[in-house]
Amino acid sequence: MARQTSTPDSAADPIDALLSAHGLRRTTASRLVLGWLLAHADTSYTHAQLQSALQGEHALDQGISLDRVTLYRLIDRLTQVGLLLCWVDTNRVRRYQAMPASVHAIPHFECQSCHRDSPLASALKASAQDLERAAQTAIEALTVLGYQGMSLDFAVRGVCIDCATGTESAAP
Repeated sequence: MARQTSTPDSAADPIDALLSAHGLRRTTASRLVLGWLLAHADTSYTHAQLQSALQGEHALDQGISLDRVTLYRLIDRLTQVGLLLCWVDTNRVRRYQAMPASVHAIPHFECQSCHRDSPLASALKASAQDLERAAQTAIEALTVLGYQGMSLDFAVRGVCIDCATGTESAAP
């Protein structure tokens, strides 16, 4: 089980500020999970990948043991309050990624052959403002209808260049 932190200078910590602003407890485990995802904001993780990444030296240094269920609950809460984006890839596996406050859609490409998931933010940089406006318009229209707590999953599905050309590259 995670310990709750209560250091006097925790208000200056941006992770603590985010957790508090979204009504979440500032536990060591929640700080670790959110901190890791924000530090790797361009990467999406499955639950298993995230658990593996978080079981490294950093978690052990802090005395944290994140079991499977605790991690599921944490990422579920972080997703519910809009701090994480969750989508289901072509293998029907949930993937999680930090959701920057100023972003309403995180574009990504899902290869239907190798099932790799790649961020498209840099590839679509020239069109980022148009994409952001379209996402904001869709969210505003749904809000008027009474929908709440929304994010947009902008997934392009197809075959990546490596699979299309038969070349092999290092996994992201």
